[in-house]
Order: sequence, then C-alpha cells, then structure tokens
Amino acid sequence: MMTPTGFLAGDRPAERGTLVPVDAETTPRRLVLRTMWGANRYTVPAMILVIAHFVGEALVPVVMGLAIDRAVLAQEWDALVFWLAVLAADFVLLSFTWRFGDRLAVYALNVIEHQFRMRVTDRMLDPAGTDGPARLPGTALSIATSDVGRLSRAVLLAVFPVGEMAAVVVAGVILLWISWPLGVAVLLGAPAMFWVLDRAGAPLRARTEQQQESVGLAAGTAGDLVAGFRVLKGIGAEGEAAQRYRAASGKARDHAIAAMRTEGAYVALLQTVSSIFVIAVGLAAGVLAVSGHMGLGELITVVGLTQFIMGPLNAIGTNFGAVWNGAVPSAGRVLSVLQAGPGVQAGDRPDASGPLVIRGHSDLPELRVPERGLTVIAADQATGRILTAALAREETDCGITVEIGDVDLNDLDHDAGRATVRVVPHTPHLFEGSVVENISAAAGEPNTDRVTRAVFAAACDDVAAVLSDGLATPVGEAGNMLSGGQRQRVALARALAAESAFLVLTDPTTAVDSITEATVTERVRAARTDAATVVFTQSPAWIAAADTVVRLDTSQEISR
Repeated sequence: MMTPTGFLAGDRPAERGTLVPVDAETTPRRLVLRTMWGANRYTVPAMILVIAHFVGEALVPVVMGLAIDRAVLAQEWDALVFWLAVLAADFVLLSFTWRFGDRLAVYALNVIEHQFRMRVTDRMLDPAGTDGPARLPGTALSIATSDVGRLSRAVLLAVFPVGEMAAVVVAGVILLWISWPLGVAVLLGAPAMFWVLDRAGAPLRARTEQQQESVGLAAGTAGDLVAGFRVLKGIGAEGEAAQRYRAASGKARDHAIAAMRTEGAYVALLQTVSSIFVIAVGLAAGVLAVSGHMGLGELITVVGLTQFIMGPLNAIGTNFGAVWNGAVPSAGRVLSVLQAGPGVQAGDRPDASGPLVIRGHSDLPELRVPERGLTVIAADQATGRILTAALAREETDCGITVEIGDVDLNDLDHDAGRATVRVVPHTPHLFEGSVVENISAAAGEPNTDRVTRAVFAAACDDVAAVLSDGLATPVGEAGNMLSGGQRQRVALARALAAESAFLVLTDPTTAVDSITEATVTERVRAARTDAATVVFTQSPAWIAAADTVVRLDTSQEISR
C-alpha cells in the first residue's frame, strides 16, 4: 500500500475508519470495489437494515394475500384484525429500518468522501510535488471535489443493491412456493432481461466519462480565469478569456446533453420492457386463477410481488449502473493524483555542508556560491529557469549537477534538501489568512524572533503600517487584497522566516519602487550574514548590495 505523507492527512490515521488501500497496481475498478467496503463499521449495519427494509416490502403483498384468503373470503373478523396488525407491524419495520439504514449509509459516504478529499488535497499540496503533466488549479479542484464525490458514492453500492437483491431472492422464493412456473420465470427471466439492458448501457458509460473530463476542464478554466481576472482586466484580455471559457463550457454542455439523451433513452427502454414483463406475468397468473390453480389471495400476492420485484431489479440496473459508471472514471482521475510520484527526487542523506557548486551545463561555466553572503547571478530568464529548476530538484535529467560540499543535492532526503537549498518561485502563492499567518507558515509560530526579523528584512513593517489591522490584516484569496509589491514583500518575509543554508530567490523585488528595493536588498544582506542568499536578477540594486556577482552573459565573476 502507498502510505500517504504530508501535513494534512498523511501523518495520521484515517478518521472513523481505515484508509482505503491504494498501491501502484490499483486500477480504477479495483479502487471502486475497495471504496465500497471502505467504511464497514457503518456500511455493514446499514446493509443489514436495508435488507430488512426490502424484505419487509416484499412481505406486504404476501400479508395482504393471506388476509384476503384467511380473513376476508372466510369472513373471520378475528383473523382480519390479526393480519391488519401484522401489516401495521410490517410498516413500522419498514419505517425504522429505512430511516436508520439510510442514515448510516449516508454517514459512511461522508466518512469516505472526507478521507479521499484529505488524501487528494494532501498529495496535491505535498512540498515534494507530483510528477506527470501539470494541472490547472481549477482542474485540481474538480478532482478534489467532484471526482472524489462520485467515487465516494460507490459506498452506497454495498448497501442498497444488496438489499434490493435480497428482496428479489425473497420474492422469488415466495413465487416458487405459490406457483413454481411463475417463480422460475421471474427469477430467471427478470435478471436476464436486466443483464441484456445493462449491456446496452455501454454507450452511457463512455459518454459519462467524456462528460466528466469536459466538466473538469471547464471548471479548471473557470477557476484560473477568476484567479487571474485582475491581470486579464489590466491587459484588456477579458474578451479572449471569455471566448476560451465559452468554448470549454460549450463542450461540457454538449457532452452533458449527449449523456442525458442516452440515459433518457436507456431508462425509457428499461421502463417499457419492465412494464411488458409485469403485464405478461399478471396475465399468466390471471389464467391460473381462472382455471382454479390459484386462489384470489395468491393472485393478488403474485401480481403484487411481480410489480414490487420490478422496482429492486430496475434500481439495481439503473442506480448501480449510474453510480458505477460515474465512479470508475472518477476513480481514474483520483488515482492520477494518489499514484503520482514525487515531483522532486530525493535520496537518504540527512545533511550536507560546504559551498554550493553548479556544473554540467554545456553552455555555462562552473558556478560556485560561497556558504556565506549575498550572491547575485545575472542571467537571462531562460538560463535562470534552468538553474532554479536544477536547484529545486525539479529537473534531474537536464545534465546539471548541484553539489553542497562533496554531497550531490539529489542524494539528500526531502527535509534535508529543503533545509539546505530552498528555492522560492518568482510568483509565490499566498493563502487566505492574515499577513502574519502567511509569514509564520514557514517558521511554525507567529510571534517568534525569526518572524520579527523576517518582517523587518522584507520591509513588511512598511506594509503593516498602511494596512488597517497591521500584520493581522487578511490578505484575501491568493493575496488579492494586497498590491503586487505588498504580496511580493510578504512572500519574501515568509521565505526569510524559513531556515535554509542557501536561499534562492528570483527577481524578488520587481513590483516595488526603487527606494524600497534598495532598503530590502540591504536588510536581506544584513539578515543573512551567517547563511547564503542567491538571487537571480539583473537589478542594479541587488548587484550593488551583493558580496559576489556572477554575470553569465560574459562568464565573468566579480567578488568583493
């Protein structure tokens, strides 16, 4: 089993149950089957109660038939009162078992849904990242919500179809007891009929999968457009953005309509064939009653059971198919997250010390970064992306080797690698919360000296001075309540609050004015005199403040 790791769900056991096993060999169908029985402490009692409910429903026409034969036709008032009392007790049983059986089933569904949502979210937010193609944030959200919801509904397949099948068996036994030819016809003919109809539902499964993919893409496009609306509006690209979303949404609409059309035709065919089957059984029972081979009460029982049995069989074919057909494609999308390997490769070395050396790129000289001081690497954006990807261990097959002392960076374990070389992206993400909560996320505690020093070094004290509640001011979703320069300084303070031997930044002050930039560069240099700071930039302010400058455009190193 692949044991999840992380800070949300991976380092603690599942709540109210056990983890649904997921390993490298797990297929979507196998995951759906495991999900069905993933909360047995709730699904098994729910299944027992639902079985009792459907068996009680099957007994209703039996009790009515016995009441007619033994009380109404015989004109026995005592017997009539007795059978009416039995019928009332049966309905009390039906109410009790459905109420608590359905409640337990829904509770089990929510337990499993919470477990999968935490595991998927935890995997997506893992600092090591995930391998495979990059996902739009909206697409990731669709997997963690919509697809997890569809997969979790598989829990219901362990409850209601089982109860419905029990009702079919009980009804079939009763029919065999009354008239074995009718019993055989119902027990063999009805399942065979629904099996054929289920095979005809294959197009529905294919269309459902297409629909889910399209809806996920549309949700991803919408989420990303909303997240970047301010930027789009600023550059006047609202029309192009709307056109792209309209195309994605239109595709999802067309697939949804096609799926509903196919499902409507399937259900109509199912209902038509079921009605013909009930009519045929009723006519056969009527012939037997007229010929004297069956009493009036037995006729009512047979017709009632036949009509009743169509409900469970119909539900098994329709509901099971709908839930299963929705769960399997969603399970594949959930597995694409849970089975993904780490985006950052790591070894097992616990520590490393010494200067940082970058070598192996055919077009670049060997770069050596001292263990102390501020080093500025002046490079074009393409070269900066290549080097920062190697430093972040996101690219292990680019031919670049990064060493700290005599230890390869890729040989360090994940925690040691982040503590040794921490790479901060140019546009880091702020989560919803206050300014100080965002900064202290890397330090662990909001009121430590480390946070205070980071706030000063990033000139966030100026940010706090103009905000309504200072550092306690909410930043909004993705920091949208702050200006670009304020977001940049908050993100820089968060990076400074984290302990790291080598802190790698990329143009960290492009959104601030020149005076503030000069202040930040001097403060960062002073704050990290006992550690190394590497800045990829061509900013004159950073170059002027640096202890070491490496110009990759001229392959010259200038040291001070």
